[in-house]
Order: sequence, then structure tokens, then C-alpha cells
Amino acid sequence: MSMNSQGRPTAAISGGAETASFESFSGHRGLRLAEPLIFELGNSETTGVDIADTGDFDLSIGGLERTEEIGCAGLSEPDTVRHYTRLSRLNYGIDMGVFPLGSCTMKHNPRLNEKMARLPGFGDIHPLQPIATVQGALGLMEELSNWLMTLTGMPAVALSPKAGAHGELCGVMAIRAAHEARGDARQIILCPESAHGTNPATAAFCGYKVKSIPGQANGRVDVAALKEALDDTVAAVMITNPNTCGLFENEVKDIADAIHAAGAFFYCDGANFTAIMGKVRPGDLGVDAMHFNLHKTFSTPHGGGGPGSGPVVFSDALKAHAPLPYVEEGKDGSLEMREWAEEGDTTFGRLTAFHGQMGMYVRALSYMLSHGSDGLKQASEDAVLSANYLYACLKDVMSASFEGPVMHEALFDDAFLKDTGVTTLDFAKAMIDEGYHPMTMYFPLVVHGAMLVEPTESESKYNLDQFIRSMRGLALAAKAGETERFENAPYFAPRKRLDETLAARNPILRFTKPDEA
Repeated sequence: MSMNSQGRPTAAISGGAETASFESFSGHRGLRLAEPLIFELGNSETTGVDIADTGDFDLSIGGLERTEEIGCAGLSEPDTVRHYTRLSRLNYGIDMGVFPLGSCTMKHNPRLNEKMARLPGFGDIHPLQPIATVQGALGLMEELSNWLMTLTGMPAVALSPKAGAHGELCGVMAIRAAHEARGDARQIILCPESAHGTNPATAAFCGYKVKSIPGQANGRVDVAALKEALDDTVAAVMITNPNTCGLFENEVKDIADAIHAAGAFFYCDGANFTAIMGKVRPGDLGVDAMHFNLHKTFSTPHGGGGPGSGPVVFSDALKAHAPLPYVEEGKDGSLEMREWAEEGDTTFGRLTAFHGQMGMYVRALSYMLSHGSDGLKQASEDAVLSANYLYACLKDVMSASFEGPVMHEALFDDAFLKDTGVTTLDFAKAMIDEGYHPMTMYFPLVVHGAMLVEPTESESKYNLDQFIRSMRGLALAAKAGETERFENAPYFAPRKRLDETLAARNPILRFTKPDEA
């Protein structure tokens, strides 16, 4: 049997867990434990806590009280802890390995950020506290605002948006307010066909009609088509730069000049700001509004539905229309929160009830301060270097959709799988057997069978080389006709291949006991 340099076998031992001809009585496979649903473990007749009898009391919820049992499963504390610990071992996260989701920037979250976010005064702050008791928090918000404005070369920022799409909404609402203030009712927003899906959704949500702008063969916006579409009905153009194909829109200044000449505004989707941070200031490119994804660019926790944060920076042309609230200095030198519009203000008002995600502000500023301006620039350079290294190492066995060099992510399509019987989905499922979360699949839609890979700046060359070897091996196996390896993959995942389409179309949202089914 072959051994590696540490004396460990390089292949599964014959008769081991993967090759045994028998099934265990428990359903477990060594330390890979089979875990049932919590409803199967417990029952609704028991509880882990003693609840005092409430006695008689009057309800004041207008007849909306529950008339049936909740049906929650009752477990003891050790059973509850074991259940969730076992489930956690089935998760894949950035702390487990390379997480190559393109357009998501799944980078390492430094533990220093988490420690800072839990400091007293940040971790237990409340939005209704007296201003005098939150001067430190307001100071942090002002400092974060200064960093964001400095990085972008923009004069104003709104911190309150809760995520990227919420930031887009904020920017487009400010654009609408600016048009309304000058009595210019425009109805159309232009979006490239490679845009994030939230761009046209946000425009439509704000009452605009969306017109798609085609791309060129090189993966960038067709500037001629964009200019032809610009007229006095266009309110704004929403462009992601670097774009979703992993490429920099190198005619962006020409685009911005054309937009402004038509009386429209330039909204930049800042989801990919990691690639240009410390290298390019969007304000210098003519951008009027741009959101950040703090949970992408500045390493705050990402995934699971939040919490996110999507601050928006504004140009001189839009800063008067930015939303409330924002931090300002009072007459006595203390910090205050400007909460309400005053006579003559042209702000579009409040975007959200309170002030945003304090924990995300702390984490993002911790990341900025620990890196410094030179460190943020290096993070950007390293992200681009990693993506180009991956692109160069894979383009001979996978089909690169566009000519490099790329920015922060590399886009491949399924042309290299033609006539192999293997699909993009099959390839992605086989990556799970290799121990990796799949890359982003079938997006952007401008290429067939898209595979969008973003390695980020967090990965060492060793980790990238391991990932590249797996990707090359899968590509060569597909071309060699090893279809069995792909068609039912993943083989090593606890539940094997799941039918996500069926689950989405026919979700089972309530547990039913087998004897009741």
C-alpha cells in the first residue's frame, strides 16, 4: 500500500468504512453519525424545563391565540446538545476548507473581529438608548463612514441598509428622489444582461421599467448599445464593476460620461469591490451611488441569511437625497444622530426603523484598522492574484469563458464537458466527494453551464494547489469517460444526491409521524 510522507495511506484501506460489504446496526459509519430529525428524537409530550402553571388570565390578542399544540419536540439538555453538535459536523463552511462560491467572496473571518463585536457597549447596545450613553458607538459609525468614503472617493454614506440588495434599494430611491426634486419623471433603468439578479429586481420594485443591455464577446458591456439606449427617459444605469464575469469594465469612464450627458445617474453594484479595494476609487470613475457588502469585502460573517450590511456611498449629485438617520457633530462637540428631516431637506426619508447592523460595523472597522490602507490594498491584490493563478492552472483542461487576465474570480463554462455525458451539476456534485463546496453554478446566464470560481485572498498556495489538483482530476476524469463517478455523485455525502428541484417545487414544511403519514 502506498503511503504519503507522513506515513498515512493514500487510498482507502481494503475493508474500511467505504468498502465494507455490511451496514452497521446503528446506521452510523464510525465517527460519521447518522442523525435523525429532532422530531424523531423527542416527542411533544415531554419538555426539558419545568414551566409553572400560569393559572387563569385574559388574552388580549383579539382571538388570534393558538388553538392547537405547538408540536415542538422535547429533549433533555445532553440530547439537544448532541443533536446540534452532530448536525454541525455535517456542515461545510469557510473554517472547513476552500469555499469557492463565485460572486460571493467567502473569505476568512478573523477572530479579532468577533472579539471586538462582543465588547460591552457594542454587543449589548440598544437603538433606543439615550445618545449620551452611546457616544463610542456613534464614534465608531463615524469612523467607519470616513473609511468607506475615503476608499471610494465619495462625499457621503448611508450606513443603515441591511444587505446588498437593501443597499441597491437605497441607491435607487435616492436617484428617484433626485429626479423628482428637479421635476424630471423618468421611467427606465438600464441593466447589463450579466448583472446580478437583484439589480433589475430593485429597479422594478422602485417602479421603473428595466431595459437589458447586451454584452460583447469579451464579456464586457456593449458600450455602443448602452449609448444608443440612453435618452431622456432613462433614470439610471446599474453596472457591476468588476462585473459578474470576473472582468473589469475598462470603458467605465466613457460609460459614466455618457450616462451623465443624458441626465441619468450611474449606480455601481459594489458586490465585487474586493477586487479593486485600495487600487481604484469608484468616485473617480464617475459613480454616483455604490453599495458595499460588508460581509463580503470586509470579512464579516456571511451566509445563512445574515446578518448582512450594505452601506451606500453617494456622489455630490446625490448626497442631499441620502436617507436618514446619520451621525453628525452637535454644537457642543458631541455626536448626535440626525433622525428627522428638516424644512428644505430633500432626503428620501428613512429606509429602515433604526440605524443598521452594529455588529457588522464593528467587525468591518476592525478588519480595516487591523489591515490599514496598505493591507487592504494587498488583500485586493492577493484576491486578484489567486484568481489568475487558478485561471492559468485550469484553462487548459476546463473551458475559460473569456480571455484573461481576470479580476477576483474565474469564469468557466461547460464546453469542455461536451459529449462526455457529464453536466455542470454532475461536476459540481463530484466536487463534494472531493471535500469541497461547489462553485457557483449556471450563473452568470451569459454563458452556458457556467462555473464561477472565486478563491479570495484568504487561501494559501498550498490550499489553492490542492483545490486545483481536484478540479483538474475531475475534468480529466470526465473527458476520459468516467461518467459513473459523476452521474450519482456525491457518493460520500451523508444523504448522497438530493433532488433539489423536487424539494423546491414540493417542499415538506411540517413533520408527520410515520404512523400518521
